[in-house]
Amino acid sequence: MSDSGKIVIVGAGPTGLGAAWRLRELGHRHFTVLEGRESPGGLAASFLDPHGFTWDIGGHVQFSHYFYYDDVLASLPIEWLHHQRESWVWVRNRFVPYPFQNNIHRLDPDDRDRALRGLESATGSAGATNFRDWILSMFGQGIADLFLFPYNQKVWAWPLETIGTRWVGERVAPPDLDRIRRNLRDQRDDVSWGPNSTFRFPLEGGTGSIWREVARALGAETFTMGARVEAIDPGRIRLADGRTVAFDTLISSMPLSSLVRMTSGLTPAATRAAGSLVSSSTYVFGVGLRGDQPAAVGRKCWMYFPESNSPYYRVTVFSNYSPRNAPDGCWSLMAEVSQSPMKPVGENTFEAVLRALREDGLIGPKTEVVSRWQHREEFGYPTPTIGRDDALNILQPELEKLGIYSRGRFGAWKYEVSNQDHSFMQGVEVVDRLLGEGEEPTLNQPELANSGVFLRSAATT
Repeated sequence: MSDSGKIVIVGAGPTGLGAAWRLRELGHRHFTVLEGRESPGGLAASFLDPHGFTWDIGGHVQFSHYFYYDDVLASLPIEWLHHQRESWVWVRNRFVPYPFQNNIHRLDPDDRDRALRGLESATGSAGATNFRDWILSMFGQGIADLFLFPYNQKVWAWPLETIGTRWVGERVAPPDLDRIRRNLRDQRDDVSWGPNSTFRFPLEGGTGSIWREVARALGAETFTMGARVEAIDPGRIRLADGRTVAFDTLISSMPLSSLVRMTSGLTPAATRAAGSLVSSSTYVFGVGLRGDQPAAVGRKCWMYFPESNSPYYRVTVFSNYSPRNAPDGCWSLMAEVSQSPMKPVGENTFEAVLRALREDGLIGPKTEVVSRWQHREEFGYPTPTIGRDDALNILQPELEKLGIYSRGRFGAWKYEVSNQDHSFMQGVEVVDRLLGEGEEPTLNQPELANSGVFLRSAATT
């Protein structure tokens, strides 16, 4: 086993907890975890509001590409609920099952025929250099105009022409024209695509309960909470309260752009590369409700909203994930809104959310709003811009020369491997690399990470 000396982990979200878990498992004791907030979980934390509603920072669910990750979750004292995904697209005053292109038989005849003509004329993704062109070449004009253009402009909050294509992988269901034609002929809903077609969720405490249990298993002595990093010098971290922490190796899950800004000893090229990284912020609006659910809500898990009447791109029926996400006699909706310099969010957005939820039939005229919860994350989506990979190819080697390894959703800045399982395994795998136990397939080969070709047995002891 290699000796990486004293290891300091910055961040107690899934990535930092994955690194700590693997270090403990391999018997490495010279490490500590610094977390700027007062509790673990990062972007996967949960909150209990004063009215008794539980909220996540967005519509998180548990599905996995890794046996190792599954085994860790199975070791936790969590009671799980298991769900068959019901996700839908609200378009033209009707719900269409996801994946949208597989279910265009649900559209009215004019829209259906236009969507099919576009699919039949699509040329494939060869030669597409940006996400907008990729959508057109894969799906044609009909589906692009009905769903994929307006939805993706909402969620990314940056021009689609600035976004690359290498990240797409399993994130966007590819069209299968023969399958779509069969569905049209048989008028059949086709909803099984994707790795999250089934998922699980904790009965109690939201997604954050998972990460609280991981932290509890590691032991309170592992963590220093409320430790906000202010600057990083060679071999030493300076905290906002004046303390310093020495390290031989640093594993960081803070946003890569912030890490570079705080770190001395990097070249001007690294500073320029970090300045080119782009992200969007996320607002989560939780609406706690009392009264009968409209029929439109039913057993749905989440819904996509491409149209301009609503500010949100996705709404989750969070009480359907677990009845204990809401107090007795209540239920809950959770709406997500993205923000960037290209797409501002106004002060009255909550009122706009409530108005749109009523317009879209998700809140009935007699339903009582008993709780309004709002949360903003400055770093919500790491945008896979065209120049992102060039920037990462400069930044990661420079940081590693200083003994700094930046991993996780915003640490690696790779949206395609930024789910909870991916992020946890990035922490596990960087420890394997540092201690001479393996490599980092999730970080370096995202397409294989998502295919499951060789990662199922990763990080065996």
